Amino acid sequence: MRVVGCRHCGHSNRLPAAGHGIPRCGDCHQPLPWITAADDDDFAEIVDNPSMLVLVNIWAPWCAQCARANPAMEHLAETLAGQVKLVEVDVTRAPRLQRRFVVESVPTLLLLQGPLVAAYRAGSPPEPSLRAWLAQAAEHVRASGDPLAAPSPAAAPAFAKPLSE
Repeated sequence: MRVVGCRHCGHSNRLPAAGHGIPRCGDCHQPLPWITAADDDDFAEIVDNPSMLVLVNIWAPWCAQCARANPAMEHLAETLAGQVKLVEVDVTRAPRLQRRFVVESVPTLLLLQGPLVAAYRAGSPPEPSLRAWLAQAAEHVRASGDPLAAPSPAAAPAFAKPLSE
């Protein structure tokens, strides 16, 4: 459980790492940012949320670029509360996920729609570029309903697989 303060009313709320639906403040009912960590053992349970897109940030503690990007990711998740769930994966604690998603550099970003990778990006863009990439990918997912019909080859890699594999 993570305690999250509502940016609208200041009420403290407990959020589980996994669950369905959109987390809302227990007091004012505004959407809350859903930011959590996952590893090899709990990844599938945590990202299984069909009610919103899941942005996976695969990073490493020794990576200076990741250290600069992580606060921007969290700020973006706070801004897009109720629309995107941010799941942070420390690649040093998740070697199976690293192999599964063919992560060759960190940070690597995945946008999941249900069990499939809808968009993929290696590297850490500045927050405005990250916001634009996420908006474009999310719009494409909404418009097509098919995460594999991506607008560019880099946005939907050939290794997109259901999470249960």
